[in-house]
Amino acid sequence: MTTPVELEDGQHQLGSLLIGKGTPVTIAAIEGLGQPPLRTGDVEPAGEDGTWLGIDYYAGRTLQIDAAIKVPGDATTVWDVLAALQADADTPAVRGAGGTTMDLRLKFPGREARTVRGRLRKLEPDVTRYRHGWVPCDIEFQAGDYLYYADEPATTSIPLGLLSTGGLTFPLEFPFVIEGDPAAVGRPGYLDVAGNAPTWPVLRIDGPCANPTVTHVASGRTLTVQTTLADGEWVEIDTRPGWRTVLRENGGGAGLTPRSRIDTFALTPGINEIRWTATDNTLTSSLAVTWWPAYKAI
Repeated sequence: MTTPVELEDGQHQLGSLLIGKGTPVTIAAIEGLGQPPLRTGDVEPAGEDGTWLGIDYYAGRTLQIDAAIKVPGDATTVWDVLAALQADADTPAVRGAGGTTMDLRLKFPGREARTVRGRLRKLEPDVTRYRHGWVPCDIEFQAGDYLYYADEPATTSIPLGLLSTGGLTFPLEFPFVIEGDPAAVGRPGYLDVAGNAPTWPVLRIDGPCANPTVTHVASGRTLTVQTTLADGEWVEIDTRPGWRTVLRENGGGAGLTPRSRIDTFALTPGINEIRWTATDNTLTSSLAVTWWPAYKAI
């Protein structure tokens, strides 16, 4: 996993291309940063005034970027930059399968860089003045959800059968303090999740083991993979919206039990306890949990 390029304030990144401050692509405005579109269950009741307010769901966030390619007197570079704006969207990795996405990274003053996951849906240039090195562009980016994600993921590894660490060492020296915060004592099964919105983790189990079960303790939700892993083999459960796959190291799939709900296995902001079990006589298998802190707003 590569480290993202550090962005300056006012500089953004569409796929692998830097845009905004200090680049040939100037940005006048970005719209769609506020409340995302709603899918409501509102109903107008017959025979009475008012509206019955139903359940609200957020649609995927749509960002509209008012931009322009600005390379004075360089018509050749104009076309090169225009091609680069389209390049990452036109790949099998992005548009070759349902749910796959590319990143739009945003950096505004007073905020860390945030990432929106989606696809480029519109790139409309006005090439009237391209010979002068000036091409206004309407860019539309459709996100798969409404959240902004941290630039880099957090990750932790949990050995099999380790429920806690610590304990008491004798002889004791008084006074001593018993720490009540599980995160403070560094227990591997306790995840301190930043952000202010739920986020979906990627779970990787390395063998040797059989029929591993991962449990989110607070919610009671579990994921059980019906498979046997030899030493050196692994299975990865990607719970992220749009992905939601269970894949083996050889590219094949693995099955979950009917009670396993991959779409509801989310981490909440704050402390989350994760436990896992499996059949492993060697106690050498492990679980790696990776997640991207999520935010409701920039």
